[in-house]
Formats: sequence, structure tokens, C-alpha cells
Amino acid sequence: MKLLENKVALITGAGRGIGKAIALKYAQEGANVAITDLKIDESVEAFVKELEALGVKAKAYASNAANFEDAHKVVQEVVADFGRIDVLINNAGITRDGLMMRMTEEQWDLVINVNLKSAFNLIHAITPVMMKQKCGSIINMASVVGVSGNAGQANYSASKAGMIGLAKSVAKELGSRGIRANAIAPGFIITDMTAVLDEEVKKQWATQIPLRRGGKPEDVAGVAVFLGSDLSAYVSGQVINVCGGMNC
Repeated sequence: MKLLENKVALITGAGRGIGKAIALKYAQEGANVAITDLKIDESVEAFVKELEALGVKAKAYASNAANFEDAHKVVQEVVADFGRIDVLINNAGITRDGLMMRMTEEQWDLVINVNLKSAFNLIHAITPVMMKQKCGSIINMASVVGVSGNAGQANYSASKAGMIGLAKSVAKELGSRGIRANAIAPGFIITDMTAVLDEEVKKQWATQIPLRRGGKPEDVAGVAVFLGSDLSAYVSGQVINVCGGMNC
């Protein structure tokens, strides 16, 4: 039997990068998958067909996770279409890097809203669903910089640290209802977001990583499968670093 057989997962920001890798891995493990992104274009529609070809149900929803009403609406739609939601993965995220003295209020607010407020929105919307089911796994996609901080990323680091605190608080608040909450803290993962970095910067990153390489989205997806499956039935309120040893 596959690890996620017949489970339903809702994954935000899953049109590319880590979210897309998680959606694919979940489908491979037997989960029915609902994915969200700001816009559902041809590439996302093609990805949904790829998931369906694995023998699972899949559907994409155009939704702004940072919008409270949108978040509640998409949760209702997924429950109507799939019947339940077993796993929520708060993956939607952006960066707007800059030194503190030059960072604008707009840069701060945008990153906090997209990264952190979106997680609150989805968890707020999904809590009654999972409470009724008396089970559920919530996974917040944080970052190693949410644990250790990083110069030039005060907004991003704060948003990811907030996602960690949110997961830990939800784990304590909802644990008695059979609901688990954890955070994954990826390190340097090679995605579209990091592809724009200068090659020298990437090489410098690699020298700081004991495994001497950047991670792949699939490396994060494997941990997400663990946290969404019954293998982690007694794991809650934890932060799992996926960083090649960089933050050990």
C-alpha cells in the first residue's frame, strides 16, 4: 500500500518549484491532490493531467492564499470536490530581499502577507474541517533563515520564523482533536527562486553546506510525504531542517 493512499492534500503555490514537486510525490504515493496558484495557466493544467495519469484525482484552483476570503472559499471548494482534506501544505511564498535600512514598507507587507498571513488564512479555514474529521496534518513550509536569520532578508526571515511559531502553536491548540502541525525548513534548494542568483553566490552557498550541494525540490518533497503520512503519527510541533547539514 502506498504511504498516502486515498488521502486528500491541499497544497498552496504548487504551480512550480517545491510545491509542484510535493504535489507530484504525493500523487505518486496515492494521494488525491488539490493545488492552488494565483493563475491557472496551460502549464498548470498540463501538470494536473500528469497527476491524474498516476491514477489519482487532481484539480487546480486559482486562489490568492494571502486573501482571507479566497482561502476560505478554496477550502470549501476542495471539500465539496474531494469530500475531505487530510493534509494542508502552506507552501505559497515569495521574496523581496533588501537591507533593512533600504527595505520599503511595501516589501515588508507583501512578504509577510504572502508567506505568513496566507498560512493563517488556510489554517483558519481548514480547522473546522479537520476538527470534524478528528484528524489532519498541517505542514508549514518555513526556511532555515526562519531559524537562524539572514542579512538582507529581514522580511523573509520574519515570515518564516512566524510560520514556525504558528505551527508549534497550532500543534498545541489542536492536538487534542487529532490534528498535527509541523514545519519544514529548507536550506538552499535549487528552484526558479534561486536560479536567478549569480553563479559565484551559488558556489559560495555550496561551500557552507556539509553535503556540498544545493538541495532539490524532491529532497523537500520526501519529508513532506513523511509528515503527511501515518509514519509521522506521533510527530507534531516540530521543525525539520532540509538543508544538507547547513543548519546543524
